[in-house]
Amino acid sequence: MTTATAIWTRRHILSLMDFSVTELDAVLQTTTSLRDVLFRRMKKVPALQGQVVTNMFFEPSTRTRSSFELAAKRLSADVMNFAPGSSSLSKGETILDTAKTYLAMGADIMVIRHQQSGVPQAIAAEMDRINSGVSILNAGDGLHAHPSQALLDLFTICRGLDPENPRCELLRGKKIAIVGDIMHSRVARSNIWSLTTAGADVHLAAPPTLLPEGFREFATDAAGSLKLHWDIEPALKDADFVMTLRLQHERMTAHLLPSLREYHQRFGITGDRLKFCQPDVKVLHPGPVNRGVELASDVMDHPALSLVSEQVTNGVAVRMALLYLIGSSKANGSLN
Repeated sequence: MTTATAIWTRRHILSLMDFSVTELDAVLQTTTSLRDVLFRRMKKVPALQGQVVTNMFFEPSTRTRSSFELAAKRLSADVMNFAPGSSSLSKGETILDTAKTYLAMGADIMVIRHQQSGVPQAIAAEMDRINSGVSILNAGDGLHAHPSQALLDLFTICRGLDPENPRCELLRGKKIAIVGDIMHSRVARSNIWSLTTAGADVHLAAPPTLLPEGFREFATDAAGSLKLHWDIEPALKDADFVMTLRLQHERMTAHLLPSLREYHQRFGITGDRLKFCQPDVKVLHPGPVNRGVELASDVMDHPALSLVSEQVTNGVAVRMALLYLIGSSKANGSLN
């Protein structure tokens, strides 16, 4: 991990759009080292002892919030959790003033999740303006980005190719299909940036209402490639990995699908559909899963096909790595 922290220069993690292969590999290397902690008898290291991590989740979350909280505690950080329903936001306080309140209580790292795009960036800009030294980690903002989810997906895929040494070069020439509600998915956007930067060939598949033409511009100048499909078979043909995405009804403002039954018939991932893929194909899903809609239950529960449970485990390790990289660099005074 010494090498990883030596090259790490980011105070904030807001998006993967401008991440380099070197930075992605630093996350993979650090995650590999820290993942072992989760399986020790004493599941804790003193890496962030004395630092305060504040989880500010303005929208509901189970996996991401619990994962960040556990990751911080595994690194021996002190954790403060923000609950919007019982906060002063209901009395008219602004989001920036709420963040400054936690700053005054000693926060070193703020993990921000918000239903509106740009909120983590706005808080980061304000923290930098007042020279607070606080780091901001985007845990998902609107339709914009979800960097920690994409990084855990990247780690899960690379670890499937080489458990001992997950690294970006393993993805060169690999075909990865992303299927589902791509238009409303911040996970899809972040995965497109990270996977194509690593050199993978990414194929998007969804009904036209959930996959606008504009997504072609998401991988310009990347080492890998990006292709769009409005039928699922070309996307799945010879795919090495298939990532399914949840239909996000809460973000849909119009009737974009005739029915869930028809969606499953045309784009649901089933055992029969996976026959188009490579024989050793693996399936991922960021969760929560609508069983029988995006993903058939027998596929999700299949030990040889599904990486869904491993994604959850790896999520804690990746978030430990992100907190460690930011926190250790802050402690060493190496961030500007």
